[in-house]
Amino acid sequence: MIKAEQGDIVKVRYTGRLTDGTVFDASPPERPLHFILGRGEVIPGFDAAVRGMFLGETRSVTIAPEEAYGPHDPQRLFTVARDRFPDGVPLEVGRQLEMSNPDGETIRLLIADLGETEVILDGNHPLAGRALVFEIELIAVEKKAPV
Repeated sequence: MIKAEQGDIVKVRYTGRLTDGTVFDASPPERPLHFILGRGEVIPGFDAAVRGMFLGETRSVTIAPEEAYGPHDPQRLFTVARDRFPDGVPLEVGRQLEMSNPDGETIRLLIADLGETEVILDGNHPLAGRALVFEIELIAVEKKAPV
């Protein structure tokens, strides 16, 4: 049997759910996810879950926040005065905004809360602090080249 090991190129089909069963992501049937094991191309817990799987195996795993998108960091919450937002930008809780930092890098922020005069923005990944449940099927393994 072919087993997925560090450095192998793998293809998987997956469905990602929150612990309440809500689907947050899935690979399209016609386009499975492919990545190199151990290269940091996916979250650490997903990489670890696939490592050691056999070709054709299906596995269900729960990944802790520390092995996914990290804990929710309260230091990544920002308060901004409402009047700092351009007219026409809809301000509603849950809406994602894109902004540029001083270096010109695009950052994504989520509107976490609204007050009469201020907006609370959350710079954490939307899945930070959440345990994630994945159903993973290993459908291809390309063995790493011998060293």
